[in-house]
Amino acid sequence: MSHYRVPGKGRVDLSRPVSFTFEGRAYTGGRGDTVASALLAHGVHLMGRSFKYHRPRGAVAAGSEEPNALIGTRRGPGRFEPNTRATVQEIYEGLQTNAQNKYPSLKFDIGAVNDAAYMLFSAGFYYKTFMWPRSFWDKVYEPFIRAAAGLGVSPTEEDPDLYASRNLHVDVLVVGAGPSGIAAAKAACAEGLSVVLVDENAEIGGTLLSEPQAVIDGAPAWDWIATELAALKAAGVKVMTRTTAIAYYHQNMIGLCEKLTDHLAQLPDDTPRERLWRVRAGQVVLAQGALEKPLVFHGNDRPGVMLAGAAQTYLNRYGVLVGKRPVVITSHDSAWFAAFDLADAGAKVQAIVDLREGVPETLLAQARARGIPVKLSHTATATKGRLRVKSLRVNPVSGGSVEAGEEISCDAVLMSGGWTPSLHLFSHTKGKLAWDEDRTTFLPDETPEDCVIAGASRGLWGIEAALNDGAEKGRAAAAALGKAGAANVYGVAQDRTGTGISMKELPTDLSAGKAKAFVDFQNDVTAKDLRLAVREGMRSIEHVKRYTTNGMATDQGKMSNINGLNIASDALGRKQPQVGLTTFRPPYTPTTFGAFAGYHRGHHFEVTRKTQIDAWAQEHGAAFEPVAQWRRAWYFPQSGESMDDAVRRECAATRASVGIFDASTLGKIEVVGPDAVEFMNRMYTNPWTKLGVGRCRYGLLCGDDGFIRDDGVIGRMGQDKFHVTTTTGGAARVLNMMEDYLQTEWPDLNVWLTSTTEEWSTIALNGPMAAKLLQPLTDVTLTEEAFPHMSCVECTVAGMPARLFRVSFTGEIGFEVNVPAPMGRKLWETLWEAGQPYGITPYGTETMHVLRAEKGYIIVGQDTDGTVTPYDAGMGWAVGKSKPDFVGKRGLARPDLVAEGRKQLVGLLTEDGSKLEEGAQIVFDAAQPVPMTMVGHVTSSYDVGTTGHPIALALVAGGHGRMGQTVYIPMPDRTIAAKITSTVFADPENSRLKIPADQGVAA
Repeated sequence: MSHYRVPGKGRVDLSRPVSFTFEGRAYTGGRGDTVASALLAHGVHLMGRSFKYHRPRGAVAAGSEEPNALIGTRRGPGRFEPNTRATVQEIYEGLQTNAQNKYPSLKFDIGAVNDAAYMLFSAGFYYKTFMWPRSFWDKVYEPFIRAAAGLGVSPTEEDPDLYASRNLHVDVLVVGAGPSGIAAAKAACAEGLSVVLVDENAEIGGTLLSEPQAVIDGAPAWDWIATELAALKAAGVKVMTRTTAIAYYHQNMIGLCEKLTDHLAQLPDDTPRERLWRVRAGQVVLAQGALEKPLVFHGNDRPGVMLAGAAQTYLNRYGVLVGKRPVVITSHDSAWFAAFDLADAGAKVQAIVDLREGVPETLLAQARARGIPVKLSHTATATKGRLRVKSLRVNPVSGGSVEAGEEISCDAVLMSGGWTPSLHLFSHTKGKLAWDEDRTTFLPDETPEDCVIAGASRGLWGIEAALNDGAEKGRAAAAALGKAGAANVYGVAQDRTGTGISMKELPTDLSAGKAKAFVDFQNDVTAKDLRLAVREGMRSIEHVKRYTTNGMATDQGKMSNINGLNIASDALGRKQPQVGLTTFRPPYTPTTFGAFAGYHRGHHFEVTRKTQIDAWAQEHGAAFEPVAQWRRAWYFPQSGESMDDAVRRECAATRASVGIFDASTLGKIEVVGPDAVEFMNRMYTNPWTKLGVGRCRYGLLCGDDGFIRDDGVIGRMGQDKFHVTTTTGGAARVLNMMEDYLQTEWPDLNVWLTSTTEEWSTIALNGPMAAKLLQPLTDVTLTEEAFPHMSCVECTVAGMPARLFRVSFTGEIGFEVNVPAPMGRKLWETLWEAGQPYGITPYGTETMHVLRAEKGYIIVGQDTDGTVTPYDAGMGWAVGKSKPDFVGKRGLARPDLVAEGRKQLVGLLTEDGSKLEEGAQIVFDAAQPVPMTMVGHVTSSYDVGTTGHPIALALVAGGHGRMGQTVYIPMPDRTIAAKITSTVFADPENSRLKIPADQGVAA
């Protein structure tokens, strides 16, 4: 048995020993131990080093609020996790753990030199120290800061574990399974409601697990918990342990993270490590309890200094004495009971030191009965000890002044500054907080969500108060859902209620500039840092927080926020409510990325959408690329071909005869209604009133700012019906934008919008033989006169109902055939068979890009970057000059959007015939010194297609007025010269768009 185990105490099963390692050394605990409790049972308090000063640190708490004892855990290849709290990680056979933030070892860390130089690292030292000389930033300061930053070491191996997610709907969700939570769940369940009770710990009970001597309705606390748990489960309550409520979102949606296997030595096959729950509850009861506040005094961070309530938990729940000669320093009654429990377990409590002048006589009597010395009106001024606390100096306080003190030898210091309600989840709801002067803390006030607060979360201390308040809140939740029932009244014996006084940092006899009184343990923020921030002009608590980093640690200020607020308010000479409280943000505790990602990893990272023709492309050897959420054929390599070889062949074949392309991924939106024309006029830059039925037009869509958002060909299928196409990645965005304007700006328009992207399979035929191939399969006469370029019609193709568009994104004769989606592959195979005499060639997105670039057609999102106007892109012709209004009209009139020198889209031809890199920066003067003035960048660049030389498109400042001029593209190994040209590299006369007369065959 470990030296600090107490026989008969706790709920750890020592008959089932568990071996694990810490810092390479083997230790043994029992089933139910955490890493912290097992180490403390062996007398190990040193568990890590602090972030900034590398001071020795040990566990200061016993739960998820722990700021110090952060460890790395490993359970085999790939299963390494940094920053795990030793206080919550349950041990299992074979667990490997290590301390963090130390070099070369935990006991001897050379980083501790920072502690000796602490005067150089005061609040805001980053902002002051690294401003000069500026030339040092890149080569000296930044590398050093980056090397020193961070907690723990990021995993480098791929995570082999599974993560899951589920949705859950429930009448009442109770967060926190302490006495108030259990009572609330019981009361709500009694009314026939569905109830879920969650708790982050391995077993329910909360504070009752730390106070087993309490008697509830005649039964010892642990027996009462077991009875209530069985009854709740029998009544259908879903009890979820090891489950943390990490976030409270709008409309009563709560995120839960359930740990499923982190406590198991053997992982069941296909069992997720964690499961993220999205719970939508009719009513929520927040019964998260309260957090004990540390006291702020010099040396309050040494290993062996911990919260009194934590020591009580380690004793009564884990059967571990945190020290055999502890001393208690407190300003609250609750720490006295911790001292009594430790004394009854065999510890020789050296003293109870209380800052108050008077305490209840019942406490004094119990201390006398146990032979514990008591020192009232005393403060703690310092601790001593290198790797573990060895003594506490205490001083009497008289009239506000600190008198000469004495050293009390000890092996543990238990501190308590009282309790703070846990309000993090409540704050997630945008709930208002009210300052309670008597309790000197913030309490929950109003919230827009359907939730109630129970027990210590709203400042009710004591088990009996928590039980009865929980029952009341459970009934209140039931009443809000239309249920009501009888009251539950609990009787509790040995209820340890208590009071205390609020403290900032403790009175001290040390120089204020030398005291290392820590407020935020994880970020090494001291009381003097907070006061310095105030002296240097920080008035808002949010500014104080960011200047000092107080409360910015992974514990989200659970232990530091109220102490920090009290110190800042004292320094400012203002009441706490006037200083305010910092914002609590999700998640409540650090949560793995795996839990958030859930099933979305590997092939399931995103939904892969496939067209009806995708399987044919795969059967014919296509290489694929992701475009938005679609998988698209990239190119179709033949035996031995590289990508460049395949693209050259596909380009040449399309220009020479006919190419076939799957365009089904284009976004499609049906705009229908009596006011459809007016709606289109307002949305798009082009005019639409005079567009005839059966005709198409290129449509350009801008944002309010005048910048291009999307484009596409739009066909007028009827007087009040438009078939709108968008870019593949822009379909949802454009529909949302349209709906936004229709519902908020123009609700008077009688228009309906319908997404039809997946209702149609779209196949594009391009090339000189396209009309000849298609004519025998359709009832439409495909002549230049009967069906000119930019025509559209509803017809049949190969016996299938179709919408036929004569459009081209290649500069060749082109058709887009839209048929109902399930018919897509059949049509493709029919066209493929019919095209064999013409040497039909399938081509992919890369060839499509090359062919369109040769014609100067832009791709929104590639040749535009969100700051390009139609005029910048050379498409002023697409802006209706006489239109009274359209989205972006006023934006286009802004002076900066019509100013000279804007970046404009142009073509580039390199002088040496080399291919440019997309994204490469452009300069006007290659001889200028570094840093050069960048005047643009390459947006699209392609090797030899059908023009015989590489081509590129680029955005260049004032490019439209610089035709024929030379610009330069600096690269790591050389500088490339290029001439600015038109964006059209092939067939500027558009002669290839026309169907020759000898191809026109009547249907």
